[in-house]
Amino acid sequence: MSVTRRYRDAWDGFWREAPEGPGEVFWDAEPMLTAGRHLAHFEPYLVDPALPLIDLGCGNGTQTRYLADRFPRVVGADLSDAALGHARRADPEGRAGYRRLDAADPEQTGALHAELGDANVYLRAVLHQCEPGERRALAHGVAALLGERGRAFLVEPAESAGPLLMALVQCPEGPPAKLAPVLGHGLIPGRLPDTALPAYLDEAGLAVVAGGRLPLVTTEYTADGIRLELPSAWVIAGRPEPGAG
Repeated sequence: MSVTRRYRDAWDGFWREAPEGPGEVFWDAEPMLTAGRHLAHFEPYLVDPALPLIDLGCGNGTQTRYLADRFPRVVGADLSDAALGHARRADPEGRAGYRRLDAADPEQTGALHAELGDANVYLRAVLHQCEPGERRALAHGVAALLGERGRAFLVEPAESAGPLLMALVQCPEGPPAKLAPVLGHGLIPGRLPDTALPAYLDEAGLAVVAGGRLPLVTTEYTADGIRLELPSAWVIAGRPEPGAG
């Protein structure tokens, strides 16, 4: 399976029109408020920190470059060629590598695993945008990239974020300026039940080893000047230990 052509074209269209520079996109918050917070939970559970790290759904590479300063080899992977163009332009020194990848396509994830070997994976707020069938395929793609020794950190808007996102979408004054282009390309935030993420990973043969809640920081502010944050649920997953279960 692979993602739909509509979904791929929507992301390419969004990134072709997105402004250059940090903080210009709704979710492009400073790494210390995003990947930095996540690493504090992720790193203690890494079986092998020396494995390549794949920033899956890397977008314009803001988090990828941060991760590249902390791991020996980092690859930013995204479905959108336009997103990868942003990422490469923002990384002229080539701190990270960048790769077009449809992670729902088993041939593509299998080929990348054959090239890199087992890898750790960082995935931030990607699954909720996918169709349900694509979510399952993406979870299997993550499992393929991990192999036997890799660990994955996945974070998604919590179920309780759904009403908050819908309120933003349906605001009488119109959605926030940085959310409007996302909606304009048909990329409507999805609702992901809190039980769904562990279930998808279990179907893919992965075991959740840790989880919790954190605010998902955006680059938008309320009329009162307060940074807009959404509740999020995170999990760390990997292959089950021998004899587990």
